[in-house]
Amino acid sequence: KISEEQITYRQAYLNAKAKKMREYNIEEDHDRRDERKMGHLLPPRHDRDTTAAEVKSTFHGQSERDYSGKSWVKPPAGHKIGSDENKTFPPKKCIHKWTGHTKGVQAIEFFPGYGHLLLSGSMDGKVKIWDVLTDKLVRRTYSGHDAAVRDINFSKDGSKFLSTGYDRFIRLWDTETGTCIKTFTNRKMPYTVRFFPLENNLFLAGCSDNKIIQWDTNSGKIVQEYNHHLGPVNAVLYVDNNQRFISTSDDKKILVWEFGIPVPTKYISEPHMHSMPAVALHPQGNFWVAQSLDNQILTWGARDKFRQQRKKVFRGHTNAGYACKMDFSPNGRFMTSGDGEGRLFVWDWGSTQIYRKLAAHSSGPCIDAKWHPTQPSWVATA
Repeated sequence: KISEEQITYRQAYLNAKAKKMREYNIEEDHDRRDERKMGHLLPPRHDRDTTAAEVKSTFHGQSERDYSGKSWVKPPAGHKIGSDENKTFPPKKCIHKWTGHTKGVQAIEFFPGYGHLLLSGSMDGKVKIWDVLTDKLVRRTYSGHDAAVRDINFSKDGSKFLSTGYDRFIRLWDTETGTCIKTFTNRKMPYTVRFFPLENNLFLAGCSDNKIIQWDTNSGKIVQEYNHHLGPVNAVLYVDNNQRFISTSDDKKILVWEFGIPVPTKYISEPHMHSMPAVALHPQGNFWVAQSLDNQILTWGARDKFRQQRKKVFRGHTNAGYACKMDFSPNGRFMTSGDGEGRLFVWDWGSTQIYRKLAAHSSGPCIDAKWHPTQPSWVATA
């Protein structure tokens, strides 16, 4: 007589055997082929049974609308949109900590223009949105990923946002109601997602199969593929009045593309270059910076020739091994970045000298830093 445990084990074995013996599936075979050399570095592949996680959203405030019918997403009365002309000052001390995620936070982003809400994507698979100006409590939680959230991005008006996770799915969310509008996947791991600023229905996703995929949110279909990198794509940045974009990859190359045209207009590749997993555009639009993994932040022109500004190099932090994101003050005078030891650095853009160092996080790196669009000396870090 066999025990219950043996019966359970036998049944699991037979189920696994039956799964292996199923008819040939070309998509699974192509996935195995594409990831044969780097599959051990990536999250589990999709098979024909894979489905996206169940969507759940919870509102934590008292009411989704106030007495006058105004939505909780709208900025407070009298709160004006940010301007490039405002004076800015580097932060001096920590004034608030948002706590609620159960694991590390991978990405943060302020509500476009107003900054009255803060979006955060975490390794616990959840995205949360927090109040910034009044009670500083969590407003809504969006659960729709089986694995850690890798990247988030607001649409231009803040009404929607994208989240991408290590479950290889990209979700499009309605900020106000918490409903998942659409789910996208090309069965590869998307490392970065960015809405196209000129059309809210298009976005780019940099993926583990060396491609940048352009999706249409209306149809849910892929409308373009940019396939010239030799390694997984880490970052995408729109430049030149959003007519072009820059992509960086594990192949240590930088490519410049015309939006919508799948052939790069410029290759930037030097023997001494390192991988650059994070990029940011200066508010004036003339320069962009990249986090080079040799503990430097490098600068390039962002208009015509995309020449490197060899005298504009920012040093002093320890970023090797971490994709620490950078940001600029709204008037472009200061640049900020985290580092692998949990510190927040502020550099003077003109002199490239370190203006201030702050101990931001005691356990782990400071992976993201965002300057508030209206408050002159507020910087959020994760």
